[in-house]
Amino acid sequence: MSKSEKRETVADPLPHANYEQVVDEITKRYPQLSVRYQQAARYITQNPNTVALESINAVAAKCGMHPSVLVRFAQAFGYSGFKQMQSVFQTRLATVAPGYNERITALENDLRKNEQKGSHGFLQSLVIRDIATLQELLDSVTEADLDSTAALLKEAETIYIAGQLRSEPIALLLRYLLTMLNRRVILLDSAGGLAPQMANNMRKTDVLIAIAFRHYAKEVIAIADDANSSRVPVVAITDSPLSPLAKSARVLFTIPEEEYSFSRSLAAPVCLAQSIAMALASALQPTGSPHIETITEREKRTETLRKRKHD
Repeated sequence: MSKSEKRETVADPLPHANYEQVVDEITKRYPQLSVRYQQAARYITQNPNTVALESINAVAAKCGMHPSVLVRFAQAFGYSGFKQMQSVFQTRLATVAPGYNERITALENDLRKNEQKGSHGFLQSLVIRDIATLQELLDSVTEADLDSTAALLKEAETIYIAGQLRSEPIALLLRYLLTMLNRRVILLDSAGGLAPQMANNMRKTDVLIAIAFRHYAKEVIAIADDANSSRVPVVAITDSPLSPLAKSARVLFTIPEEEYSFSRSLAAPVCLAQSIAMALASALQPTGSPHIETITEREKRTETLRKRKHD
């Protein structure tokens, strides 16, 4: 136990008794925080399970800062120290995800077993981490947000999608899924540098889906800000309520991200994109299971309509 931890107590009253209140307060005060405190805020809000389960020294090492910075950060929000703030994150695990502690311990044990086992070990490590991240996706995404997004996309005259850097595959997948659901979709890609000019055509009757993770693509953030200023509804897919996309979002999806040694996985964002498309399909097809036509089915339907016109 570090000296910082020994000086802390958890007996004092909690300034914020639950996780949601802590994150709301951090989000509200984030713009006024120092650069170091902003770094701590990003890590703490994006990695709540690590904060709950690991020691202050381990969390500090992953944040890239001294443990004393975390102590002072917690004190800035009214806690006696990091350990008292950590107790709120631990309560969240007990109430939101029963047994999560045991699952994480088992996953970490599997990770240790698979260390230094070549290329297949890399695969096992990524899969195990994705399982934990996908479980977090279940906890962070609400039915109300999916239904609100489906309603917006159903009523939109045109759906614009903006996603660059590692978000681009998610943007491409959404364009495919929503197009196959017979929505009018425009991808604001960076080819030719025309994305901002294309975005100028957005109207209040349209919807923008903006996707950005750290380090946030500046062009996507600027397009989302302009859309919000023009009162175009924005559905944001990002990694944290501290993301610059959050302030523009009508609906905000935050996907917790695990720190990978090589790259961050797209498993959870892909799963979310598919869920959004399924929610829209359900809204468009109130009877039966949500369904996307295959190319063959679409060709048959088109041929049937053509024959009916000639009959």
